[in-house]
Amino acid sequence: MKQALLPEGWPRPKGYANGVAVTSTAGGRQIFVAGMIGWDAGEKFASDDFAAQARQALQNVLAVLAAGGAAPRHITRMTWYVTDKREYLAALPQVGQAFRELIGHYDIAMSAVQVAALMEDRAKVEIEVTAVVTD
Repeated sequence: MKQALLPEGWPRPKGYANGVAVTSTAGGRQIFVAGMIGWDAGEKFASDDFAAQARQALQNVLAVLAAGGAAPRHITRMTWYVTDKREYLAALPQVGQAFRELIGHYDIAMSAVQVAALMEDRAKVEIEVTAVVTD
């Protein structure tokens, strides 16, 4: 069974889902979180700072996971798309702090890729996540 995920109070996205939960006949659920960027639930950017956008994107990931009954401990895969790898690397201390506070563990298969641009002009980072809920 497949269920689209929409955190309470968020506007419904056009042309995609923020996340999808899939229940397996063998037990457990997989949750696929679409690319989350550094804007708030009202689709407004509070900052153009990379670290601030990364923190907000992680908070958005957690909101979608929560809408599917998942938590950070369920994350198994994470892909970061960044528009400037040097800006990403320069912000690593702040990004790492946000990651430790919000996610809390590093036993996640992760990739980071520099891209030419993201769909939202002000976005500097986009994060996709896969989670597996077995408990």
